[in-house]
Amino acid sequence: MQDQLNQLREEALSALIGVSSLELLDEVRRQYLGKKGALTALLRGMGQVPAEERPALGKLANETREAVEAALESRKDALSATAVAAGLAAEAIDVTMPGKAQLPGRGHPLVQTERRICEIFAGMGFEVVEGPEVETEWYNFVALNIPEAHPARDDHESFYVTDDVLLRTETSAVQIRTMEKREPPIRVIAPGRVYRRDAVDRTHSHTFHQVEGLLVDEGVRFGDLKGVLTIFAQRMFGDDVVSRFRPHYFPFTEPSAEVDIQCATCRGSGCAVCGQSGWLEVLGAGMVHPQVLANVGYDTSRFNGFAFGMGIERLAMLKYGIDDIRLFYENDMRFLDQF
Repeated sequence: MQDQLNQLREEALSALIGVSSLELLDEVRRQYLGKKGALTALLRGMGQVPAEERPALGKLANETREAVEAALESRKDALSATAVAAGLAAEAIDVTMPGKAQLPGRGHPLVQTERRICEIFAGMGFEVVEGPEVETEWYNFVALNIPEAHPARDDHESFYVTDDVLLRTETSAVQIRTMEKREPPIRVIAPGRVYRRDAVDRTHSHTFHQVEGLLVDEGVRFGDLKGVLTIFAQRMFGDDVVSRFRPHYFPFTEPSAEVDIQCATCRGSGCAVCGQSGWLEVLGAGMVHPQVLANVGYDTSRFNGFAFGMGIERLAMLKYGIDDIRLFYENDMRFLDQF
């Protein structure tokens, strides 16, 4: 048995020399020192050894275990150090290599357009206000002088949550909320998302964005409205842009008008872009209907005002020459990278 113990130690120490990983090291430990290992199997035969020889063999068995365990620990330390060094080498950064440029973030074309609109009107003294996207019929229709029989109030035109609650169809509702809380003079714009039951095509979407504007004070004239919107058109599309006002009808303004700009493609001569008309519609506007002012408790004999509204998608399409509104929502990087 003494020879067997010496042979076991030599075999274990020799096996440890060739171990190249911690997993293989654990296998060697189980092979020689485990519960079913070679040393345990050898010690089971201790009962057949004469009693006077057992102390010397027991001592030799302990020395063998200790030698193998020490070699195991030494090899484990060496393998761990090698693994750490390899990991550090793999993670090393060569600071002399050229860096990789990070592309700066940029705003979505709709965000850029909205910011530009707000900047222009802020420069003319307008304050940006916001309101909820879920509205009652009072704020969305009734207070804006939109009659009950108006098509916009039908289920097939608007997204109703209940009989009296719906997703707002225009941000004009924010104007009503603002007038309820403040006394004139008021000069605000209300950008935001709106919803209508429109079929999605090149020029329509069920979800889009608007900016509504409102000015209420004493002695406001239609000429003031024309001046503000003419300045806006020039700052939005260039100083040389030509604009015009056409009579129109809106329930919440009287008189009302639509504002066009001369087609930048054909300069008014007519082309496919403007439908041969020479003009492109930009927004709607008018003097605030007296009933709207009365609905919020204003003295209509003293105060009047004007309002206007524009679609952000439409302005972005005109400004950047985009021919399909769906491009704004598809997240195609080939499209977005151009802005």
